[in-house]
Amino acid sequence: MKVGVVGMGAMGQGIAQVAAMADCEVVVFDAFAPMLEKAKAELTKSLDNLVYKSKLSEDRAKVINSRYHWCHSLNELYNCELIIEAVKEDLDTKKKLFGELSKIVSDQCILASNTSSLSITSLASSVLLPQRFIGIHFFNPAQILPLVEIIPAVQTEEQLTQSVLQIIKNFGKIPIQVKDTPGFVVNRIARPFYGEALRILEEGIADIYTIDWAMTELGQFKMGPFTLMDFIGHDINYHVTETIFKDFYYDPRYKPSFTQKRLVEAGYLGRKTGKGFYDYSKPIPVSKIEYNINLGKEIKNRIVVMLINEAAEALHLNIASRDDIEIAMTKGVNYPRGLLKWADEIGIEECVQRLDHLYNHYHEDRYRCSSILRKMSYEGKMFFK
Repeated sequence: MKVGVVGMGAMGQGIAQVAAMADCEVVVFDAFAPMLEKAKAELTKSLDNLVYKSKLSEDRAKVINSRYHWCHSLNELYNCELIIEAVKEDLDTKKKLFGELSKIVSDQCILASNTSSLSITSLASSVLLPQRFIGIHFFNPAQILPLVEIIPAVQTEEQLTQSVLQIIKNFGKIPIQVKDTPGFVVNRIARPFYGEALRILEEGIADIYTIDWAMTELGQFKMGPFTLMDFIGHDINYHVTETIFKDFYYDPRYKPSFTQKRLVEAGYLGRKTGKGFYDYSKPIPVSKIEYNINLGKEIKNRIVVMLINEAAEALHLNIASRDDIEIAMTKGVNYPRGLLKWADEIGIEECVQRLDHLYNHYHEDRYRCSSILRKMSYEGKMFFK
């Protein structure tokens, strides 16, 4: 299969490597020529690292490297069977790109966006054959993380969706099909991991060090929310939150934080700038952590129940299946367990009580309990039993 990848940032490089390692010919394009040169070096380095770690033979690495075809014009993607864009997260930029591509490629070519939060249906409207358009959302780093969200537009042919699911399986990834709604599954459900942590910080309940400690030590998450936001980059993380908030008609569940907005305005974007919530020029001051088990449990329970509520609501609205929601959160963002199974472990009634406690305390719609949880609690049901 001949795959085109447009945009050679970290995500585009990762997608190109995934396709090349799946024995595809990969046509690579970036409008900024120096990015192509940088990508060449980075992709070669990535393969060399796999050889060094004995995960790839030298001969195999050479074959994979030979599958990249570097081009300086969109016209060179004319005979691709699938093109995935990974350019900046801007609707107008992406629409313009796809409008141009749809005039170049054949009627059989699949055009796909790797957007994390923009409307696939809106993007599909910019091409000549919208029925051949779909969302294929990888997670960063694409070479490592196994999950890929497949998002059909309103216009997408059903058979195309099935074909793309199979293509992504052939890439060695785990695809899940989700509805075209803001944030899709992973970014939508994950919002409280950041948003509620920021709210706890802003209320002065705990500092960033203690919140991160509570979520990693007591919640068993791989990274605390502030460490993870710094890792993702506040420009990206804040923009996704802002987009989802706007696209959900300003639902308070997704309200962005002024604290994070100020970091973006200051240029403190996290690890990539050396400073975000943490200052990476200095050792992390572990002495500031408040090792209070009761406080830690309060933090963990509050964030986890908000995540559960979001996962339940996604299921209630048929954004994805029960099993795909569990796969999404364990394979896409490496949560310690699926949120719906976690709800069963805690107890549905207990989850409802925790949410009602928050709602009664704040009287904010942000803390409203999903109707599916309340109904299940009343009927004594569980998600998996």
